[in-house]
Amino acid sequence: MTNHAEDFSLAAALRATEGWDDPDDLVDDLDTDPTTDRADRADRADDDDDGWESGYADDVALSDPTTGDLDLAARHELRRVAGLRTELEDITEVEYRQLRLERVVLVGVWTEGTVADVENAMAELALLAETAGSEVLDAIYQRRQSPDPATYIGRGKVEGLREIVEATGADTVICDGELAPSQLRNLEDRVKVKVVDRTALILDIFAQHAKSKEGQAQVELAQLNYMKQRLRGWGGNLSRQAGGRAAGGDGIGGRGPGETKIETDRRRINDRIAKLRRELKVMKGTRDTKRQERRRNEVPSVAIAGYTNAGKSSLLNRLTGAGVLVEDALFATLDPTTRRTQTPDGRVYTMSDTVGFVRHLPHQLVEAFRSTLEEVADADLIVHVVDGSHPDPEGQISAVREVLAEIEAGDIPELVIINKVDAADPLVIDRLRRREPHSVAVSAKTGEGIAEAIAAVEADLPRPRVEFTALVPYARGDLIDRIHKDGEITALEHTADGTHVTGRATEALAGELADFAV
Repeated sequence: MTNHAEDFSLAAALRATEGWDDPDDLVDDLDTDPTTDRADRADRADDDDDGWESGYADDVALSDPTTGDLDLAARHELRRVAGLRTELEDITEVEYRQLRLERVVLVGVWTEGTVADVENAMAELALLAETAGSEVLDAIYQRRQSPDPATYIGRGKVEGLREIVEATGADTVICDGELAPSQLRNLEDRVKVKVVDRTALILDIFAQHAKSKEGQAQVELAQLNYMKQRLRGWGGNLSRQAGGRAAGGDGIGGRGPGETKIETDRRRINDRIAKLRRELKVMKGTRDTKRQERRRNEVPSVAIAGYTNAGKSSLLNRLTGAGVLVEDALFATLDPTTRRTQTPDGRVYTMSDTVGFVRHLPHQLVEAFRSTLEEVADADLIVHVVDGSHPDPEGQISAVREVLAEIEAGDIPELVIINKVDAADPLVIDRLRRREPHSVAVSAKTGEGIAEAIAAVEADLPRPRVEFTALVPYARGDLIDRIHKDGEITALEHTADGTHVTGRATEALAGELADFAV
């Protein structure tokens, strides 16, 4: 019986990983004679040792995993499975338990815009909830001039929400807005389940996806700033510290400063915030040093910005072969990635992928990620990626530009790249091209339009300021190489006395070429 259970578990695991569709395949594997099965495995092992006749080695050699592939595999290892529960109805189910998804109900307040706008907002909130690891059961929204100051939604909607929670068995309510502490408390008291707002939801996603030390520190700083104003205490947590018998027999030395427990927690949070800011200041110094080196060498920088899940990482992989993580999820990548690339004529520039933006991006995140967002503010060109297949791409463009203006990057030259044309409506693409004349339509998935996008990026790169004409001796080939990398060549001719070059160069390079000017 035990062996049969093990065989069943193994077969079930194989079925999950290999994607079997035919139940007969599972039956055949269960009915296989163990002796024959071992002999077959031995024969296959011999075949593999004799030269990997199955062709698997060739597949591995042709598709070595990138850093992004490895990160994606690690992220999916502990991914919770929808529809499976942790509650055990029978002890025999102990072998098949899985983590249960949080079951949530979404709530929104519609104060302006059209019905399509609020439906798009609720659809985005559902994607955020699923990215955080939830199962969305239902969604409701209410038309109001402004959110209710006590419960965010009106009294009648609160009663309806409680009925929905009871009927669906939800354990969490997610509100599409930033709620005050009193609103959170009042809603929880009335619906009797946990209530979180949009800001807490986005912070939770960031906490799951942050990988670098700087990213984790930035997310923790944003979380602490958010939680500091929302601390709550019950019972003993609100009592004052005291000495003697009232302190549980601590007596002398047990008399505290008179703070409540919640005040002590707030003070500790403030200490942790101060420490995180000191650490981020050191990390910012390291980032600034790298940026100053690029400025000193006058290396042009391109920043890829855009709405979350618009395809920024996929585009970076297409343009530079970076191999960073790509996933069809909101805020899949948080840590900025910078890659060095060059134009066909050899001119070097950098391209950076940045954190995605979203409608009503929490202020705490903008402040915490300010050092990362400075990569965008200090760029020479912003490649603004737009999801052409989204129901409201114009709304995404406006949301991104609001954040760019907030970080003082609104005046930087911008190239709009409309992505996902393979899945978008051609009429929508034409509408966006008319709205954004300086734009290119591409598909990072299929490669369509990538060559045109590269040409557009290189055409918008800042040109070296100093014009020159020089006759460079053949012994100074290093100068010709630097002109290719850091300058722009208009004309080049090899003569008996050396290489006659005309073009534009940086001030430092032009100074070295001054000795050979003609």
